[in-house]
Formats: sequence, C-alpha cells, structure tokens
Amino acid sequence: MGRILLKNAHIINEGRSFKGAVLINQPFIEAVFEGDLPENIVADQVIDAAGKLLMPGVIDDQVHFREPGLTHKGDITSESRAAVAGGVTTFMDMPNTKPQTTTLKELEWKLERGKEVSAANYSFFFGGTNDNLKEIQQLDPSRIPGLKLFLGSSTGNMLVDKKETLERIFGETDLLIAVHAEKEEIIQKNIAYYTNLYGEDPDISFHSKIRSDESCYVASAEAVELATRLNTRLHILHMSTEKELSLLDNSKPLGEKKITSEVCVHHLWFTDQDYATYGNRIKWNPAIKTVDDRNALREGVNNGKVDIIATDHAPHLLSEKEGSCLKAASGGPLIQHSLVAMLEMVSQGLFTYEKVVEKMSHLPAELFHIDRRGYIRPGYYADLVLVDPDTAWTVSKENILYKCGWSPFEGTTFGHTVRNTFVNGEIAYADGQVNETIRGMEVKYLPVN
Repeated sequence: MGRILLKNAHIINEGRSFKGAVLINQPFIEAVFEGDLPENIVADQVIDAAGKLLMPGVIDDQVHFREPGLTHKGDITSESRAAVAGGVTTFMDMPNTKPQTTTLKELEWKLERGKEVSAANYSFFFGGTNDNLKEIQQLDPSRIPGLKLFLGSSTGNMLVDKKETLERIFGETDLLIAVHAEKEEIIQKNIAYYTNLYGEDPDISFHSKIRSDESCYVASAEAVELATRLNTRLHILHMSTEKELSLLDNSKPLGEKKITSEVCVHHLWFTDQDYATYGNRIKWNPAIKTVDDRNALREGVNNGKVDIIATDHAPHLLSEKEGSCLKAASGGPLIQHSLVAMLEMVSQGLFTYEKVVEKMSHLPAELFHIDRRGYIRPGYYADLVLVDPDTAWTVSKENILYKCGWSPFEGTTFGHTVRNTFVNGEIAYADGQVNETIRGMEVKYLPVN
C-alpha cells in the first residue's frame, strides 16, 4: 500500500475540465485538488502529469473474455491485460462461454478465476435460459451486474424464445435484464430470401441485410413492451439502428429510467460501406449498419437517448472469421482500443472529452449501481487513466495484446496514447508495459432504491 500523487494533470470529471492533482492512498482516492497544490502533501511517489488528461477508468459493461472453454482465442488473463492497456479498469463479462454461466456453480468458478488472474476489476453476467429460473431466483444481486438474455440466435441453450419463460423472468426478478435484441424469425426469413436469390454463401455485404434494422427494432420493441408492462429494469445492449432510438427516452435523468441502452464503439466508427475494405473483420451481431444509422447513434450519445458506450469485445481467431456472411464468426476484439478510438472522435469534433467520460465511466457506474467507481472523488476506488493527447501511434500486430493477435484497427493511427492505468490505486499499466503482479477486485453492486 502507498500514496501516489498525480500533479499538474488536466482532470476531466463530472462534466468539467480543470488543472489539478489527485492524491491516491491505495486503494482509494484520498483527495482531489483544483488549481495550485498545497505545499504539505506527502506521497511515496509523485507523477508529473503536465500536458496529460486524467480521467476515471473506463467501465465496459459488455465483454466476452472466452473463459472457460474458448481460451484458444482469449481468456481472462490476456484480455484483462489488453483492457488495462486501453484504460479499461472494470469489465462485465458475458455468459456464453463453455460451459455457459447459467448455474451458480459456473458463476462462482468465474468469480474465483477473476480473483486469480484478472488485471482489471471484474464481474460476470448470469445467463438466462428457457429452464433456469430457479437458479436465477437464488442469485446474490450484489455480485452480478444483471441477467443476460439472448432474444436472437445464439449458441446452445442461450436463446430464450418461450413466451411464458420471458414473462416469468421479466415479471419475477428485480435484477437488471440486459438483452441482445434481434428477431430470429426475421433473420431466418431474410436468410431464405437472400440465399434463394444469391446462393448459399452470400458475402459479407449481405450481413446487414440479413440481420436487418427491422430484426433489431422488432426485438427491441418487444423487450420494451414487456419491460414496461411488467415494470422491469431493461438494458438494451449494442444498439445499432436509428429506428431503435425511437424506443428510448431522454426526457429524464438516468437514475429515473427503467429502460436504458448501450452503443458499442464499432457502431459509432464503421458503416456498411466499410465491409468492402475490412470484410469479415467488422462482422458483428448486430451488424454494422448504414451511415445514417451511425450518425443517428452518434447524435443519440450526445442527446442522452444512448446511455453508455461499451465494446462487445469478442475475440475470434482470423481463421474463424473466414467464409461467407453465414459462416464467418461474428465479433471482434476492441477493448484495448475503445478509449483511444472515442478520443479520436473527440478530435474529429463528434464528441467532447466530458461526454466520453460520462458515457464510458460515470454512467456505467450509475446504471449498474457500482460501489464507489466511475468518478474521481475522495473515498472512491482509484481507478484512473492518464492519457497523452499529443502523441500519435499506429496499431500494429507488434503492439496488440489480444490473444487472437489482430484488430480491426490495424493500420489506424490514433492521436491519443494511454500512458498509465491505475486499478485500485496501483499502476497496472505504464508506458507500454502491463504490471503482471496487479490483480483487480470483484465489483460490488449496491441495492437499487
């Protein structure tokens, strides 16, 4: 344990930007100073952050770290290292692993594994199925961010498609329900239509036509109807269409919302015109949509219809990304580059630094009722990221930390560089090196009033 002083920083926090300093007394923030620093501050280590941006660490509510069972392409060790290298200090992992996180036993295994190996703070969604309601009823809400439901095609038993099951899950739990919303019947109809016209192996350009805006809107609308009728806390993951934004309300603050939403970095960066350049490397579910959809999502971030920004980090080997749009794996690695990509969009005039911090740190903490994270405040855990806004770098295979070894951003030059990442007051990443000795903490969730 020790005290670290970050001085002369340009602090971005709670809608403000100001010159100041932060005193860390591990694992917490002891004090935040604005303007000149008092002379009597005592610290074991002093870091001069002149010219650097100091922000709360990013909280990513949707990652797939692939452990257990899919560790040939990612695991909690490798992907949490990539996370802290990108300024992400807290993650929420999804349940579609092998075995799936749909029993209390599997949830406990993941929590223990996170404690052993994770460089970042960790937590894990519990998966809902057509037949595990009894397990859901036994969950400790202080140890999970919520319940994940797939309302579209998914692997194994993770597709919840029985109406009576959905009614019971939505009606009988106080947990936040996070949904992957794509309408399976519409997707299957589109597959039949396009394969009849163009053959059994349509290329990537058909992906957004098959997993269409209508499939997203209908599934999201059905989830909103169910949640509204049964007074459920609903969180719509990876919004990808302009049409879905019509389902959301920006007339009240996040704390008063029962229905919230997330957009992912790739839906804010790419469009369907980029399939010609990147091919299957930008194949995600939901699909990358049109320029109009991307622009509407960007506006949704700025006007409050979209509540938070995440990654849906989902590594695959490049060999698994080969083939037609019906055969290539969906998903890609993003967590090491999510913050710098958003800061690049700040440089392009699309967002402000304050908005990025709000959507990637503050509001994820508020939405999930996380205990003392997401802000630069005395008494909060010292999860911080120090960014150099004046040093450009280019993504290459040599500096990628994902176990899968590639990134859709390869060859992209970013104008911001993550210099230091602090996890619970300890330096987890500094100037290109992950501190292999640092371990994150299990995230705790507070009761909802």
